[in-house]
Amino acid sequence: MKFSGWPDTGELVVGKIDEIEDFGVFVDLEEYQDKRGLIHISEVASGWIKNVRDHVREGQIVVCKVLDVDESHEQIDLSLKDVNDHQRSDKIQDWKNEQKADNWMDLALEEDSDDEAYTAIANELIGVHGSLYNGFKQAAIHGAEALEATDLSEDEIDAIVETARENVSVPYVNVTGYVDLENPSPSGVDGIREALEAAEGNGGVPDEVELEVVYVGAPEYRIKVRAPNYKTAESQLEASASRAVEAIEEHGGDGEYHRERKSDDE
Repeated sequence: MKFSGWPDTGELVVGKIDEIEDFGVFVDLEEYQDKRGLIHISEVASGWIKNVRDHVREGQIVVCKVLDVDESHEQIDLSLKDVNDHQRSDKIQDWKNEQKADNWMDLALEEDSDDEAYTAIANELIGVHGSLYNGFKQAAIHGAEALEATDLSEDEIDAIVETARENVSVPYVNVTGYVDLENPSPSGVDGIREALEAAEGNGGVPDEVELEVVYVGAPEYRIKVRAPNYKTAESQLEASASRAVEAIEEHGGDGEYHRERKSDDE
């Protein structure tokens, strides 16, 4: 997706070097429609420059800082030397991410969707999540909940969530805890089984969370949780253990949650 407006002064932009002259370098801005900037020779690199081509080449992708924008004269002044390696790396990664998200939009929308529909949906994602990529990322992690603040239709939200979960790679964390379950009451093993089913959520665990309860050694059971972040993982772990303890206590048994393993055997 290319923006139709103008970049802001101080903004970092991605461009492709189109033309090299003795006085400077012309750059086509990759993120803006029909926008071209100039890097004056003094902004190409620090120190004295004998030949501009010793520093840049046609077709090269560069990250520049916007020094000045004159819309009336359609002029954008850029600097290459004012961008450090860290800024360059981060900006290139953001740009690549947005290109991925642009492709995901094509997958999510109907084949006959027009540019107006594309722009409307993209603007909703950017408005709520700051970027197209982050909108898809949040949709992959949190599902439809991540898009509740948008004005998108239910069908549009479903399409974005489905596409996001098929294409977006999100980081996950793993946490482990343990619960001891004892049931001397007449319900015995059946009571334990119900407590374990409660720990597993009875189908109520969020889609982005993987939860597994494994027998370790009487009376200990291990709860494994895989989630997009530690806050969610810890919350789901504690909720799982709490459900198990409450369920076993309803049968007259005892339950205890702990983070470290107590049993001697795996």
